[in-house]
Amino acid sequence: MIRSIELFSGAGGLALGLHQAGFQPAALLEWDKNSCNTLASNISKGFNGITDWNVVQTDVRLVRYTDYGIDIQFVTGGPPCQPFSLGGKHKSNTDTRDMFPEAVRAVRELRPQGFVFENVKGLLRKSFSSYFDYILLQLSHPEVTAHDGMDWTDHLKLLEKYHTSSGAKGLEYNVIFRLLNAADYGVPQQRHRVVIVGFRNDLNVNWSFPDPTHTKEALNYAKYGDGSYWEEHQIANKNKPKPASLETQTVQIVDKNLLGERWRTIRDTIRGLPDPKSNEAHEFANHEFRDGARAYAGHSGSVLDEPSKTIKAGAHGVPGGENMLVLDDGSLRYYTVRESARIQTFPDNYHFNGSWTECMRQIGNAVPVKLANIIGESIIQQMERMGVSDANKRKTGHKAV
Repeated sequence: MIRSIELFSGAGGLALGLHQAGFQPAALLEWDKNSCNTLASNISKGFNGITDWNVVQTDVRLVRYTDYGIDIQFVTGGPPCQPFSLGGKHKSNTDTRDMFPEAVRAVRELRPQGFVFENVKGLLRKSFSSYFDYILLQLSHPEVTAHDGMDWTDHLKLLEKYHTSSGAKGLEYNVIFRLLNAADYGVPQQRHRVVIVGFRNDLNVNWSFPDPTHTKEALNYAKYGDGSYWEEHQIANKNKPKPASLETQTVQIVDKNLLGERWRTIRDTIRGLPDPKSNEAHEFANHEFRDGARAYAGHSGSVLDEPSKTIKAGAHGVPGGENMLVLDDGSLRYYTVRESARIQTFPDNYHFNGSWTECMRQIGNAVPVKLANIIGESIIQQMERMGVSDANKRKTGHKAV
């Protein structure tokens, strides 16, 4: 087990996936009441393995991290993404919702063995490049704090000089990041997210991101090569969609044995769930029908035989039709909360509290449980191989700057 603390835990996708891998959170910190209620509800209902979770509804800016002990090995979390989201206002460092400074403070005060942070693809936008460099340098050198009166650009210069200087230094982390597509790891959703991972440099951990396991090419082959996808779902020839020419070309030139596992589709994911309009729908929690889905330009929904578009929270309605489903007959409807939870790889017995809009917000803000689990397992396996699983192995050196 790795003892951790999670910031900005939301409804628990990252925490649940990491916990399944072997992380044990000392606390889950979250300011949003509804998300805390979802976590508390699952704890009270005895959801497997989380009955001892300590959910704290709080503003992390008020937290003293040492209150949770000195043996925290990892800090994890998803700092609010609105400042960087493609659907947001793109304010970056000028947005008061930017919580990366608090993530850095947690690392500075807890001095953990490592950390895992997740954020939206928009973080890599060209206009944010300098600020993203600033985030990475702060995480690399969390003790190099800004002097009074410094703005972030002056602090960036200080960090750059420190980073390129020689000689003994204080608390340091080796930090890497990667833009991951959750579909490449078996999540039935095209969800591109930036994952930042760091390890304290005195541990000499030799780690890299897990290799993708699932491919679009394998899905195309299962559809248009050997036809196994349609056979699995018992789809008649007349109901099969026609492949695009590019998909046909891909099938003709690839070796099936080199493709890996196929991307998972919505049809794979919602199999076994009854029609939300049927009497049987009540047998599944959070599986209520919601009317009103409409298609228009740029708002077309997701098709059954592909991974879903990205499930989104959407403060004022969701653009692009990401939370809608196109059925076999061409009709359109909204995802139920349960279908969305499955697409985010939450178990069926993990329940969400609130209205459809509120539940979709929680799910849309979550990290897919399966992706979090894969990253967590990879981290634990490597730390065990390197013999650095002792929570008390801590770096005590300090260098004031």
